[in-house]
Amino acid sequence: MSLQEKLDAFKDAFQKRQPPEVLETMRRATADLIASGQAGRALKTGDAAPAFVLPNEDGRPVSLQDLLAKGTLVLTFYRGTWCPYCNADLQALQAELPAMEAAGGAMAAISPQTAVNSRKALRDNRLTFPILTDKGNEVAAAFGLRFRLPDDLVAIYKGFGNDLAVVNGEPSWTLPMPARYVIGADGRILHAEINPDYTRRPDPSTLLPVLRDATLVRA
Repeated sequence: MSLQEKLDAFKDAFQKRQPPEVLETMRRATADLIASGQAGRALKTGDAAPAFVLPNEDGRPVSLQDLLAKGTLVLTFYRGTWCPYCNADLQALQAELPAMEAAGGAMAAISPQTAVNSRKALRDNRLTFPILTDKGNEVAAAFGLRFRLPDDLVAIYKGFGNDLAVVNGEPSWTLPMPARYVIGADGRILHAEINPDYTRRPDPSTLLPVLRDATLVRA
């Protein structure tokens, strides 16, 4: 089963359990984000990736240059451990990691959640790559990915037990649009995938040709 097939199956089961007004609020929030055109204004192929230094799940600072020293970087923006779509995406990336490393790649995730929640995500998803904490989504904003949830969706998330002010350790109720970037040794973006609809995710295997081409350039 492909990643998208897994996400579609989860979405179908979830929607069968929810009242129509909840589904309509969630649908409208996604449609409004798509209609805003923000995904088209986010950083894209050919742009320079913003430099950053963020703490990993153990509080150790990690810079973009640290990550690039390990290989062509696959950088994914992760909403949080509360999001089942994002967890499935991380699991799919982990499954593809050996092939990505063989193609000269390295992997890292960026999330607004606190370090304790990142450690939980690492355990629950059995990840071997780091999750960096981007408090307030400042780095996500530099990539053009940060947006604020509408108030009616905030109420629904709280009803689900997902209080992002607690999960993220700050009250902005902002998130990154899920995105994957492939960043070359010179800091240029070689490939960009931005998903204003968080239920839609490309298969990680699509990254392998980009990594192989980048490895040839590095060599």
